Amino acid sequence: MDFKLQATAPGSDARAGLITTDHGEIETPIFMPVGTLGSVKSVHMHELRDDIKAQIILGNTYHLYLRPGTHVLEQAGGLHKFNGWDRPILTDSGGFQVFSLSDRRKLTEEGAHFRSHIDGSKHLFTPEGVVDIQRSIGADIMMALDECPPGTADRQYAEKSLRLTQRWLERGWKHFNETEGLYGYRQAFFPIVQGVVYPDLRRDAAKHVADLGAEGNAIGGLAVGEPTEQMYEMIEVVNEILPADRPRYLMGVGTPANILEAIDRGVDMMDCVMPTRNGRNGMLFTRHGIMNMRNRKWADDFSPLQEDGPSYVDHVYTKAYVRHLFIADEILAMQIASIHNLAFYLWLVGEARRHIIEGDFKTWKTSMVEAVTRRL
Repeated sequence: MDFKLQATAPGSDARAGLITTDHGEIETPIFMPVGTLGSVKSVHMHELRDDIKAQIILGNTYHLYLRPGTHVLEQAGGLHKFNGWDRPILTDSGGFQVFSLSDRRKLTEEGAHFRSHIDGSKHLFTPEGVVDIQRSIGADIMMALDECPPGTADRQYAEKSLRLTQRWLERGWKHFNETEGLYGYRQAFFPIVQGVVYPDLRRDAAKHVADLGAEGNAIGGLAVGEPTEQMYEMIEVVNEILPADRPRYLMGVGTPANILEAIDRGVDMMDCVMPTRNGRNGMLFTRHGIMNMRNRKWADDFSPLQEDGPSYVDHVYTKAYVRHLFIADEILAMQIASIHNLAFYLWLVGEARRHIIEGDFKTWKTSMVEAVTRRL
């Protein structure tokens, strides 16, 4: 994987860059749709490519390991061939999923012992093992195994957790460098910076990660219960240390405003389930604000979902029609909302990139944050 920094924004840490993988190029800043089980919920691959214009999607090591299993993925020739996506894929190592199974897991020096949420069977994730699983999946970008503590964790727990994550990272990094991919193309490995909301722990973690010299780096453990302003502060603390010539991936964030603020602070890559999960529940994001499509106010509003300028997708649906579909519990409502929201997120980061290159990002971002946080 290669990264080229192409432009920086005056008065901001925002950057525009280009990531090159063996499955294609990624223009940054970029939002990555979440395809946990090898599919972005309710969205076809051709819609991801043509309507949403996704350049990279995510898979999840924990879920893909449990089903369909690495044996199936290896027989298929990796996740790209299994699901038909011919562009880059990033896989999360499963650390966050194991964290969320607090009543089903135990963390030891060896790794993360857990029970499957599907059938209760026992499993173990080690730093070396999740590298091997991601080799089987065949992701272009692989993540290190980490513990993701809650954003409200006390300092004693945060430091203990970070030290475990760092020891795991050393083992995972060593194993990554001693092994090769299975399918004839390059895979990159991203370490993850943890440390909850403690600046000194975050700095320690960022320096440890930066010293490895990996092809890219990730910031984890944010948007997990801490106040938003603390999240922004931690991004700033970490990005002062992470190398500027490598992409920076902020994991699991977030709202359109969160994304713009993260870009302003030097983040290049982001992902979140919000556009699809909230979309399936009737929340639509637009450049003018947020709409709850179940509200009565849209029942006889025959204007398009996006009223002025080009729609984010080719087919134009009216607010009244989409509300009708949600009230009637039609599956099409979830599909339209998911495609619309993802296309908006990709439009938003594309506009951010354009304004970074043109030199007026800071002014544009300030007005856009105000717009996208309105309730319509």
